[in-house]
Amino acid sequence: MIGVRCVLLLLLGVVASTQGANILGLFSSHSPSHLIIHMSVAKALVEAGHNVTVVSMLKPKVTHKDIHLIVVPMKEEQERIMEDQMTEMAGQKNSLVSTMHRLLTSMDVMIDSQAELLSDPRFQRIYETKFDLMILGYFINDFQLGVAHKLKVPVIIDWMSAPVPAIDKYTGNPSELSYVPLMGTVATHPMGFLKRAENALKSLLFEFIFVVFDYKLTRIYNDVFPEQDMPTLKELRKNISMAFVGSHLISEGPIRPLVPALIEIGGIQVKDKPDPLPKDIDQFLSNAKQGAVFLLLGSNVKSSTVRPEIVQTIFKVLSELKENVIWKWEDLENTPGNASNILYKNWLPQDDILAHPNTKLFITHAGKGGITEAQYHGVPMVALPIFGDQPGNAAGMEKSGYGLALDLLTITEDGLRDALKEVLENQKYSQAIGKFSSLYRDRPMTAKQSVVFWTEYILRHHGAPNLQSPAVHMNFIQLNNLDIYALILTILALFVLLTRLVAKIVWNKFWGKAKISQTKKKQ
Repeated sequence: MIGVRCVLLLLLGVVASTQGANILGLFSSHSPSHLIIHMSVAKALVEAGHNVTVVSMLKPKVTHKDIHLIVVPMKEEQERIMEDQMTEMAGQKNSLVSTMHRLLTSMDVMIDSQAELLSDPRFQRIYETKFDLMILGYFINDFQLGVAHKLKVPVIIDWMSAPVPAIDKYTGNPSELSYVPLMGTVATHPMGFLKRAENALKSLLFEFIFVVFDYKLTRIYNDVFPEQDMPTLKELRKNISMAFVGSHLISEGPIRPLVPALIEIGGIQVKDKPDPLPKDIDQFLSNAKQGAVFLLLGSNVKSSTVRPEIVQTIFKVLSELKENVIWKWEDLENTPGNASNILYKNWLPQDDILAHPNTKLFITHAGKGGITEAQYHGVPMVALPIFGDQPGNAAGMEKSGYGLALDLLTITEDGLRDALKEVLENQKYSQAIGKFSSLYRDRPMTAKQSVVFWTEYILRHHGAPNLQSPAVHMNFIQLNNLDIYALILTILALFVLLTRLVAKIVWNKFWGKAKISQTKKKQ
């Protein structure tokens, strides 16, 4: 009987140590799509009974009545500069490299605003509250790890896509460049010589960018946290308990190693049951006897910033369709044109519309969140990528057979018309993405369940240092055994030199004497 009581007390202690934990979500990214992922994590934790406080610089689209939300917006001038940058990118061809170059040259506004957030009085009150854990929405802002140290809590990094080099560094995850394509690299497997060379060069580029950012971030960290007892930023990077990443490699591929501290939560933003649609949207979709096409070019770039001639090309083709079209367009007073089959809305619940049975095609900018939701609901796509990881996402989607990708800046009426006709009428696209949807959903735990379990695991085990890879604390030379190889090469070189030296001595001693004797005999 005593043993049973002990077990019950132990179980009650475990439950008490995790239920109702006070969790801080620091989500200062300026990307609404990133914020959707982070807020979905916060929402899952609130629904599991935890007390979640979120600090954001944007008003989130996804939230929960029990989340304590603190919004500290950017300054108007900073917001204008960010919008100008997005407008500029919408009007020109952007590769991953050019996007990174733009970040390098104009990251000051983005990073400085996230640093200023920490000095705002609204944020400073955070330190008056006792927290048990911090979740950091990551995007070039790891100087904010100092907040977790001041609160004396473990920290989980939340990243919206598959692991990138920075996340691999934080968790000690092996990069495996020979068969794991980096962001923006689209390859068949096994990767050939040229693709492996491309991957290696991109790795060096990312490493260079990381070094440049590191200088800036370290300086900001030292300015924001000048206290003498604060550890260095380098030390804090080695004290991250876990990273949530927005991927599901079993279905998305390629198969690669993942350390225990790296948890996949791809699809966290997809609802278990779609929310009811606004009445006008629901009627418009339900009355679409031929199905519906959904056009949304993301949350970072406004549709009105796309060049007018491109907008008119898209409008003309869409207005000819027999299908109904829902088009996200922010300026409802100046739409591209009037057509009986087109409904314009300045905001659209993407996941809920993709879940509607009448949605037959998604025209997307190929952001990671949109592609994930379309894949989950089995909706084929036509992609019009703009910048960042979008061209790579679009190429990967097309290669997998889930739709077609077009160049937004060179799009023509015939090209768009043919692509829409092909994807709408050829069943191979819907069949391929339907098969993927089944794989994507088949998991031992849903993304939300994974978030809740592993967050509570970190809480139960006080940061769970047992999950940390030893690689986190090793430098490049140690991690790649370069010192061992150098020693082996040194030993081999010494062995060769000694062998030659001994051989020379033996030669001189024996053969040299023999030659001298032969010379004397001849004389």
